[in-house]
Amino acid sequence: MSSFLESVDKRTSLAGMNRMELLLFNIKGKQLFGINVFKVREVIRTPEISPVPKSDARVVGVADIRGLTMPIIDLAMALDLEPVAKDKLSESLTIVTEFNSSIQGFLVEDVDRIIHLRWEDILPPPDSLMHVNYLTGITRAQNQIVEIVDVEKVLIEVSGPMAAMSDDFAEANADKSEGLKYFILAADDSTVARTQLKNVFEKLRIKHVIVNNGKKALDLLKKWADEADQGSVLPVSKRVLMVISDIEMPEMDGYTLTTNIRKDDRLKDLYVVLNSSLSGGFNEKLTEKVGANKFLSKWHSEELAVEIVKRLEAVRG
Repeated sequence: MSSFLESVDKRTSLAGMNRMELLLFNIKGKQLFGINVFKVREVIRTPEISPVPKSDARVVGVADIRGLTMPIIDLAMALDLEPVAKDKLSESLTIVTEFNSSIQGFLVEDVDRIIHLRWEDILPPPDSLMHVNYLTGITRAQNQIVEIVDVEKVLIEVSGPMAAMSDDFAEANADKSEGLKYFILAADDSTVARTQLKNVFEKLRIKHVIVNNGKKALDLLKKWADEADQGSVLPVSKRVLMVISDIEMPEMDGYTLTTNIRKDDRLKDLYVVLNSSLSGGFNEKLTEKVGANKFLSKWHSEELAVEIVKRLEAVRG
């Protein structure tokens, strides 16, 4: 099964073209779920698992895979579905993933196939479900709905919150935006990530607007640019301190958002930070290729805060 994904590293050309590949799988029954192939290292038959005392109930245990010990998470249980029975573990598959600077396995019933999609083919979940479910997007394949699982949310709930920005740093830098008319525009499809961003902005006392995908971010930027053209407000570059964008998002990814910003004369001078849980050197290369100013690994609040403070000091200077 690992050969099923052996050419993943050769597919990075899809990134930056608003295209992606989705690994389809079943957790329970016929419902198809999906995960971005760039988060997947391999798919294997579930190995022998050793229990971990006092661990989260969703963590079945740990397994040794090629000399690497990793937690194995029952994805069905994490999504409030019937967990995999212990006597059925040997019949299940494990999707080995790498994101959030960690490696973990997710138990699933079966793996279907990989499909090629455009990000615009993936729709965000309904607004009414935005804060209560474990989906980052919905699409269609094989004449049925595919639900894209927010595995970042699952991992953080299981392993605990990521390191927060220190109170000392926040206190020392909270007045840097005082007197400035700038605000930050951020885009991320993960509810957990949006909450983290909001906490950073509020601790730094900087105004902000947060949306859940790149298309909404671009639409807002163009709307603000149109208002500036009419003379009713300042140019966007004099109002938006920076754009902070996730890379994987429904409708429009962060690379495509950045490319569109650089193509618009009214927006091209904006400072753009791409903030992603995806690992790999190709992210830095594509960040440079599409014209973003910075690439940051997700979930490092203080690193992001440092970048914001640097930008505040630059515009103030």
